[in-house]
Amino acid sequence: MALENLHDLFVHELKDLYSAENQILKALPKMVDAANSEELAQAFAHHLQETEGHVQRIEDIFRELEGSPRGKKCVGMEGLLKEGKEMLAEDAADWVLDAALIGAAQRVEHYEIAAYGTARDHAEKLGMYQAAGLLQQTLDEEGAADKKLTQIAESSINSLAAL
Repeated sequence: MALENLHDLFVHELKDLYSAENQILKALPKMVDAANSEELAQAFAHHLQETEGHVQRIEDIFRELEGSPRGKKCVGMEGLLKEGKEMLAEDAADWVLDAALIGAAQRVEHYEIAAYGTARDHAEKLGMYQAAGLLQQTLDEEGAADKKLTQIAESSINSLAAL
């Protein structure tokens, strides 16, 4: 796909996000199962439900664009999730593993926050205000997930991992 204008770039970004979200949908159940903290497992399970909504929003935007969100692989997310998967294979104490899971999840969240912020800005510049609103909803949820992970880490997991 040639990127000749901002609209082309916007479509490219959305396809990348669609791939990223679908990769996350496959990874989150493993994180739920691996978490030792019930609060952390619940946070991952909640974000799994939100991620299903993120995928739906991108599909809704593509209905307006009259195109398909498929056709691109997000190699950035693939790399982040590979690192997280490698962490699951480590021989780690329970709370240390939870701290590692939080760190891996936050790297994913920060990647998504950057990508959704960029896509939302491009949608606004293109006058696609409905798409921008949908992207902002997802951006807000990604930011809230990141804050929740920080709260869990700071309130208990990191202290327990330090023992």
